[in-house]
Amino acid sequence: MKIIVFGATGNTGKRVLAQGIQMGHEMTAFVRNAEKLYDQLGAHSAKHVKVIVDDITDPVSVGEALAHQDAAIIAAGHAGQGEEFVRIVDNIISQCELQPRFSGRVWIMGGAGLLDIPYTDLIGNNLPGFPPEYRNHNRNFERLQQTQLDWSVMCPGTMMDSIEHSDPVHLHVTTETLPVPVPETIKEYSEAEIAGHLFSRFQELNVAYDDVVTCMLDHLELGGAFKRKRVGLAYQSNIPVR
Repeated sequence: MKIIVFGATGNTGKRVLAQGIQMGHEMTAFVRNAEKLYDQLGAHSAKHVKVIVDDITDPVSVGEALAHQDAAIIAAGHAGQGEEFVRIVDNIISQCELQPRFSGRVWIMGGAGLLDIPYTDLIGNNLPGFPPEYRNHNRNFERLQQTQLDWSVMCPGTMMDSIEHSDPVHLHVTTETLPVPVPETIKEYSEAEIAGHLFSRFQELNVAYDDVVTCMLDHLELGGAFKRKRVGLAYQSNIPVR
């Protein structure tokens, strides 16, 4: 499969490239700094990646890069960039829509605060105490809902280089909702109390970068289980629900 990665030198993007190469995909990296990419990949892996060095905010450059690609993984930018982050995502999505030689499968990065909280009509990003910049993920999600593309939003908690587990665990994957058990009584809480409950349990949402990337690369087919869905990840926990 031909996969283009935007933000290929970031913590997520560089792992997408590395795993994609191992899986035998034809990988393309869209970057600002080719030298940084080559330093990260190493000489052997670099031979297996097509590199495009250009401006991610330029519609023509992005549109041309998407031609003949089967899937796009948008790992560029971060919510703290504000309007720039929203513009980056909007530009790539717009060019995915306009490029007739792009297959139409898109993954973008969100965060756990974008997922529905069970038994409520709330998401974390809208609760008191959540950083206001997280709402830029909301805006990107709203943009996706306007398109006919085959998209998914990856919504992990805090991503880490690696995570050691004292007991064998498996990755629990959800669509639309938080991937950790939530007590039904949460529907009786105030928004501030819900936020406090979630803050106290954030560690349960820690996940390794490599597991996030594997999940995306394992779900690149058009019309798959995650089509037009938000996806949550957590390791199966034995922590009781209170």
